[in-house]
Amino acid sequence: MTDTTTGSLRTAHTYQLSEAALGEIRALLDAAFDGDFHDDDWSHGLGGVHAFVRDREGLAAHGSVIMRRVVHGGRSYRVGYVEAVAVRADRRRQGLGGRVMGALERVIDGAYELGALSASDDGAALYRSRGWKPWRGRIEVLGPDGVVPLPDEEDSTFLRQPPGLLLPDPAATSLLFDWRDGDVL
Repeated sequence: MTDTTTGSLRTAHTYQLSEAALGEIRALLDAAFDGDFHDDDWSHGLGGVHAFVRDREGLAAHGSVIMRRVVHGGRSYRVGYVEAVAVRADRRRQGLGGRVMGALERVIDGAYELGALSASDDGAALYRSRGWKPWRGRIEVLGPDGVVPLPDEEDSTFLRQPPGLLLPDPAATSLLFDWRDGDVL
């Protein structure tokens, strides 16, 4: 079914997408981030589940969720980490970002212990409106040389916690993310 007004929503794992589809996604991300979307950013969004909307003009919106590990309060959590969320300029503020996030949240709720993301200033309102909570504690990464604090990420990290999961007090302990090349969050 294709709705040409709002566009059709589809989900697929990276391995299910053709080279042409991946190229179209990359082009959308390059345009949406005004050239500030690099090869490492692209790599971060691969290897998980993609949600995307197509309309008569082509790809209108995209996001993906990949697995990461986060240590917190003496425990390692399997986290669904949201990456590469973008909406084509002519389709912004029409609910497509919310549709993509709804699909990704279903994946997170069904497959992971919690969700996490690093929000841009433009994206933060969308995540707040969907119930994502800003993390008010320290953010760190376990790098090749040990633990590295990331104070610049402390105001942009959001979590989606399932009912019943109570993380320890953010003031008492940090979120320690796994290492990756490029922007670690």
